[in-house]
Amino acid sequence: MTMSAYDFIKIEPVDGPAYRPQSIGEVDVHQSVLEDIALKILYLSSSLSILELSEKTKLSFEVAKEISFRLRTEMLCQVTGSNGYIPQIAITSQGRTRAMELLSQCHYTGPAPVSLENYVKQTRKQSLNNVEVHAEDVQRAFSHLVVDREMLRQFGTALNSGSSIFIYGPPGTGKTTVAETLSRVIAEDEVWIPYAVEVDGQIISVYDSAIHCRVEKQGPKDRDDRWVLCQRPAVMVGGELTAEMLDLQYNPVAKYYVAPAQMKANNGVLIIDDFGRQRIRPEELLNRWVVPLDRRIDFLSLSGGKKIEVPFEMLVVFASNMDPAELVDACFLRRIQTKIKIGPVSDGQFCEIFRRVADERQVPFDASIPADLIDFIRGTLKQELRQCHPRDIVNQVLWAARYDGRKPHMDHAAMAQAVEAYFLTPHCASPKPVCACRPSTTSGRSASTAESA
Repeated sequence: MTMSAYDFIKIEPVDGPAYRPQSIGEVDVHQSVLEDIALKILYLSSSLSILELSEKTKLSFEVAKEISFRLRTEMLCQVTGSNGYIPQIAITSQGRTRAMELLSQCHYTGPAPVSLENYVKQTRKQSLNNVEVHAEDVQRAFSHLVVDREMLRQFGTALNSGSSIFIYGPPGTGKTTVAETLSRVIAEDEVWIPYAVEVDGQIISVYDSAIHCRVEKQGPKDRDDRWVLCQRPAVMVGGELTAEMLDLQYNPVAKYYVAPAQMKANNGVLIIDDFGRQRIRPEELLNRWVVPLDRRIDFLSLSGGKKIEVPFEMLVVFASNMDPAELVDACFLRRIQTKIKIGPVSDGQFCEIFRRVADERQVPFDASIPADLIDFIRGTLKQELRQCHPRDIVNQVLWAARYDGRKPHMDHAAMAQAVEAYFLTPHCASPKPVCACRPSTTSGRSASTAESA
């Protein structure tokens, strides 16, 4: 493009979201990237004001005005009027031709990106290693669950590590619920997430409204709007996870990249649910993440083969009902700093979960029902008491009452019908009534948690 007076202004780029750049020289990406995005936006809008261009690119009014000056110098746009003191600009035929060329290379027309360098700096500043978790924080987050104090202590200690956690135990013991609740402990903290990151002219979309929860307060008035103030993110992936999903996702139609799950989870929590059942083999996943878990850096590939280094600043939670020793080798287990087993509940915990679930679902029940259910599960079925049992049995009663068109009530007959539908019961087996819910009969401390809803 033609040289102008602006080209002789040498201003150092400003780091981070606390200050909004007031000139192109202060923006941390090359001016051509900004001009290309602005021209594509103008092409799609046909005509807009400089203020509207500022809002769409999330750049300051001064920078948007400077960009429009450069585009007019190249005859790519023209002033068509003004609204007060704010010029209205429209694309020219020459600008339309150029915009179509740019769109054929990349369809990105969102907010202006930040540089990879500034993204790395800001992500490091917001590391979970700088967060302190205390007992009251964990108790508040887990108040809707039935969890003993020692287990809460393990959760709090694991969160303060800012590292990785392996949660394991039998099915139905609430591992996924625990993993999700762990993310709520740190969700009250706030971090800055960029809309997009630029690397060598390539755009990587990072902000995802389905994952990143914006907060009402958006920081200082003169903040850089290319960053969004959000709660610390929580990303969950399950059996659908593939090796390809761990790298940059190039959209061949839009022709720009979307950040992988672990990059979107930076400064937050990444939950690998049902670990061991993914479409990617456990060994392959672990080999891919040996370095990231150890050194907190990840390497992502651009389509041309170039590797870029990005932070791996998150708490990774693996949840599995398989034995960790059978899933991974000792080398990888060493890198997972905390292992927590979620086991069956005691009689007392089972009764408390049952009461909470029934109260929430508004299902009255006879006083002997929890004890009857405990005797049936442990005595007849020879199974352990699991955290999911009260919720699932109450749901069976609710569904049956809805079908019959009556208000739900759990008596012995309703419970017998529910357990027959839910469990794989022996022939002619049915719960037998007992007096009341007894104190715990399990020996030792129950290393468990329980879902109450």
